[in-house]
Amino acid sequence: MKKFLLSVRCAGKGIRHAVTSERNIRVQLLVFALVMLAAGILKLSKYDVLLILEISALLIALEFTNTVIEHLADKISPQYDVQIGVIKDIMAGAVLLAAIFAVVIGLVIFYEPFLKFIHR
Repeated sequence: MKKFLLSVRCAGKGIRHAVTSERNIRVQLLVFALVMLAAGILKLSKYDVLLILEISALLIALEFTNTVIEHLADKISPQYDVQIGVIKDIMAGAVLLAAIFAVVIGLVIFYEPFLKFIHR
């Protein structure tokens, strides 16, 4: 049990560090909070909310992964390296693609409830 609690504590420190030091993670969390607020206002179904939670968790976790890869790459090669640059660009591209898909899915989920809300 002690090892588990230590793991949770270390994970919490990692989350706190990432949130306080990484702008993109803060942006992701802000957007997530706004989307969840909108989901509550529009009274989305629990299935839509679960889908939003799942997509958001994946996107935020991917952003954390991108941050880790960038930090590791900078530690391994502090000077510019073409191959490291390609790796960082590919990871950033993965986050961008996931964000684009999340926006499309969000538009599909929110479209009808939003129309109903504004036509009341």
